[in-house]
Amino acid sequence: MKLIKNIQSIAKEVLRQEAEALHNLIGLIDEKFENCVYAIINCGGRVVVSGVGKSAIVGQKIVATLNSTGTPALFMHAADAIHGDLGMIQDNDVVIVISRSGDTAEIKVLIPLLKRTGVTMIAMVSNKDSYLAKNADHILHAYAPEEADPLNLAPTTSTSVTMALGDALAICLLEARGFTHDDFAKFHPGGALGKRLYLKICDIYPHNALPMVSENAGLQEIILEMTSKRLGATAVNNADGKMAGIITDGDLRRMLEQHDGGNILHLKARDIMSKSPISVSPDEYAVKALELMQTRSITQVVVVEDDAILGFVHLHDLLREGLV
Repeated sequence: MKLIKNIQSIAKEVLRQEAEALHNLIGLIDEKFENCVYAIINCGGRVVVSGVGKSAIVGQKIVATLNSTGTPALFMHAADAIHGDLGMIQDNDVVIVISRSGDTAEIKVLIPLLKRTGVTMIAMVSNKDSYLAKNADHILHAYAPEEADPLNLAPTTSTSVTMALGDALAICLLEARGFTHDDFAKFHPGGALGKRLYLKICDIYPHNALPMVSENAGLQEIILEMTSKRLGATAVNNADGKMAGIITDGDLRRMLEQHDGGNILHLKARDIMSKSPISVSPDEYAVKALELMQTRSITQVVVVEDDAILGFVHLHDLLREGLV
């Protein structure tokens, strides 16, 4: 079956319409939006999101975003609400009801029941003259003039607008609550994302060997130490036991290039080492080490605290942890 129109043109037009609707949404953010944010912050309870059809699916995504950014939330399907799920609503909750038209049959049944509970109700709706909008305490205006499909029927632009408005609400609540990096990490402990948020240098380096030589170590000792510990580098300590530098495979190659054909047996660690190595503290997040390796094109960083070398973190460690 061949489309009459060019496929690329159709796709671009869909994206153009949705992008335009999202851009127009910016102009609708006003004090009414602020009032919704304050209503949720001050409610003392949770956010209960409800809807039917595609709005229900978008509502579940909004609930997930709220929960992961510090605002307790749960989803209640509008059709199931009248069959017992209303029991999940507590006195201090705020209920967000999502509907493009605001006049669907399920919504019209749900609204009077919600009003009886006395909870604060927010309408996330496109039609401000709808039954839902007129009966809500606050309105989040998710205006979508038309859908992206040629029949203006399939929820496309409206769901994109609603989801984006939900994101804006969640991030405003995040900012208002002072939600921090550590808070985010507590709610996202799984997978690579979780490790990026909580895994620290001190969780990694103790598992590695600590190659170490003195400033006066000779070339043979340096090579044996680097070979035995298999990290491609060795730390160099001064007479006080503090970090003097490190020697990497690259330092050895550069040394050989500089002394091409010459005598190198007299060289000591202090003659070869890099005196200002890239370092991290044990309390920094492991992702910091990854950023340093990527920006400096290196494969390991030294772990230092109070001028003392504690260990190394290698790129292979970060690969093993799934951070790369």
